[in-house]
Amino acid sequence: MFGGFQPPQISPEELQAAEAEATFTVQRAVAAAAALYLSPFVIDAFWKIF
Repeated sequence: MFGGFQPPQISPEELQAAEAEATFTVQRAVAAAAALYLSPFVIDAFWKIF
């Protein structure tokens, strides 16, 4: 409609690399959230043992 600048098309290899990086980022964020959620319980269990 506006006929402006068109961004370059990305190759299938670049798309696959971007998808892999995004998947890794999401997995890392979920793991960090789980670790932060569980950390108080781990600390309490540690102090009860020692």
